[in-house]
Amino acid sequence: MKSRVGGVAGVAPRQWGSAVPALIVCLITALAGAGLGAGEPIGGRTAILCARLIDGVRDTAIEDAAVLIEGERIVAVGGREIVPEDARVIDLGDVTLLPGLIDAHSHPLLDSDDYQYRHLSRSSAYKALRALKAVRNTLAAGWTSIRIAGDADVHYAHLDLRRAIDEGLWSGPRIAGAGHYISNTGGGGDINFLSPEQDFQADGLVVDGADAMRKAVREEIKYGSDWIKLLVTGAFMSAADNPRDVHFSREELDVAIEEANRRGVPVMAHAHAAEGIKMAIRAGVRSIEHGTFIDDEGIRLAVEHGVYLVPTLYIGDYFIEKGSDGEWQEKSVELSKKYRDLHFEGVRKAIEAGVKVVVGVDLGGLAYPAEKNAREFAALVEAGMTPMQAIQAGTRVNAELLGWEDRVGTVEVGKLADLVAVPGDPLADIGLLQRVDFVMLGGAVIESP
Repeated sequence: MKSRVGGVAGVAPRQWGSAVPALIVCLITALAGAGLGAGEPIGGRTAILCARLIDGVRDTAIEDAAVLIEGERIVAVGGREIVPEDARVIDLGDVTLLPGLIDAHSHPLLDSDDYQYRHLSRSSAYKALRALKAVRNTLAAGWTSIRIAGDADVHYAHLDLRRAIDEGLWSGPRIAGAGHYISNTGGGGDINFLSPEQDFQADGLVVDGADAMRKAVREEIKYGSDWIKLLVTGAFMSAADNPRDVHFSREELDVAIEEANRRGVPVMAHAHAAEGIKMAIRAGVRSIEHGTFIDDEGIRLAVEHGVYLVPTLYIGDYFIEKGSDGEWQEKSVELSKKYRDLHFEGVRKAIEAGVKVVVGVDLGGLAYPAEKNAREFAALVEAGMTPMQAIQAGTRVNAELLGWEDRVGTVEVGKLADLVAVPGDPLADIGLLQRVDFVMLGGAVIESP
């Protein structure tokens, strides 16, 4: 990366010697490590130069592009001619600049595949500290926004973490999401492998009946959830339940969505089974998580209702590659192998039909290297997206899912300066998204070569 800063003692920026850019690289890097990551933009006007820009809007990249930033916002996008003489300039060289990546399905508190009991051995405070490290790793890997799909805590550690980031105490991605996954007795959020003599609290909220569901939704919103997460069907990763089973009644679903709608809070539905997917869409959820057994009617309903599909394709390959270390991981590995082709085929049909398919990784904790998250893009390409469609699914379309399209997801004037860069051209090699080496969050340099 080559950089230069203008406005020094009457010396024209474009006349500086070759040694100065290297000094500025050191300055930018030092600034990033010295507190800019806590949310302070560099100040003044800064121009980012790159060989290619994918702005999240156009279906082709812009060559030899420049993005001008003032404070935390983008003020101009175009060619090198938009760069004023007094701007600080960061010349990234032969890279592709993109909007900050958005993960619509993250679990930063999870740091073990055996997630169902791990929450019993760690306090909420300790998990928040570990999750802070996890989300900072996630940010450094290019994910500037995440939506948490419930997480492994009986309290609300990750929502407290969001508050600390929003208050500027630490750098971290922009966070939305649900406090817990709401399940029923014996469902994917319950603890199903202990004897009845034991009395342990599940990390999910376990509810039965309309009144209990109403109270759970109200509690989630009371403690900061800006999404509600429902486990409508069984799961791949939990013990003693079947992902082909539907777990909530229509009445329970209707009450959950009615209560969430009253407060303007959207609902995400974990749903593998085809009937559960259709029930959730008809009830009014905003997104379907996983959608493994989605059928043609479910696809039609998703298009008709404008529902987003978050297929989380890569996590199945993750378990297949990693293998099993325990009883419930065996279930995950077995089911992932058995239904991989079916899942990919359903997603392919959804893409072709025009369903709004987006990027959600279903990882996020310290047990999982953050750079692997970008393998979800390659999985979507395998399922039938073009590389550009996959990138838009993890930027612009995800911003629309979150209701944040007015601030993130594209490189446009007025948007927050959430930017990432990768070497080379990810439209030619989607795997390059695993090699993010420049990250800017709201005009602040977080990561640089």
